[in-house]
Amino acid sequence: MIEFTSVSKRFGDGPLVIEDFSLVIPAHKTTVLVGSSGCGKTTLLRMINRMVDPSSGTVEIDGTSVLERDPVALRRSIGYVLQSGGLLPHLRVVDNVATVPRLNGVSRADARARALELLDTVGLDRSLASRYPAQLSGGQQQRVGVARALASDPNILLMDEPFGAVDPIVRAELQQETIRLQRELDKTVVFVTHDIDEAFLLADQVVILEKGGRIVQKGSPSEIIENPANDFVASFIGVDRGARALTIKQTPHGRVLVDDAGRTQGVLVEESAPARRSEGSLP
Repeated sequence: MIEFTSVSKRFGDGPLVIEDFSLVIPAHKTTVLVGSSGCGKTTLLRMINRMVDPSSGTVEIDGTSVLERDPVALRRSIGYVLQSGGLLPHLRVVDNVATVPRLNGVSRADARARALELLDTVGLDRSLASRYPAQLSGGQQQRVGVARALASDPNILLMDEPFGAVDPIVRAELQQETIRLQRELDKTVVFVTHDIDEAFLLADQVVILEKGGRIVQKGSPSEIIENPANDFVASFIGVDRGARALTIKQTPHGRVLVDDAGRTQGVLVEESAPARRSEGSLP
């Protein structure tokens, strides 16, 4: 578990970028920090692995302040995925993935063997292991970045807008891979994005932030969609427009859900249908 208590942050003599922020991030769940640029979500993420230290307040992992941990050792124990991938351009894929285990004293052979296993885990062919980052597509680079973040088998995985630089098709694929990996690996994931749809897709807990790291609302995607805290949240998540502003339309073949542009988004299934199938009829 990760817990922020009354955390504030000021860079130099500038204004507070985070002011009195408190939040519990549950273990083995995906928490997504979402908000517009400048709301402090990346600063909060980086406080977990001490790339940024709070000006006041505490950040604790399992009851121990991160300030009591050596920052280098702490960072090596936490997976971190950047938007750009953050791969070392002069190292081949297999050596990029093996970087942290090697720094932690694992033999080169064992670290490389682990790296190849992780390429399998993130859905990359092992034939890519000998390539350099520049020889990969953007989506492949991001998968390598995820594999590297997982190489030391961390309990915590930090993901800072990791899919923002790839095209929509690849982004959708990577989002589904993230869901699959979390289902299989059961990490404590903290994910930063400005995309509310991405947040709702990935999160167990969504935290919507305003400037200064102020929490406007937190909860499951369903809780937020069904009961937005105020007009700002309602507008931010788009409950009054787009694909979430759904209405029922009757067609010759049944009722469907359409968005505010008249596009069909789904079929309305009658509640009695599962009951009928359970009485012995085939689906």
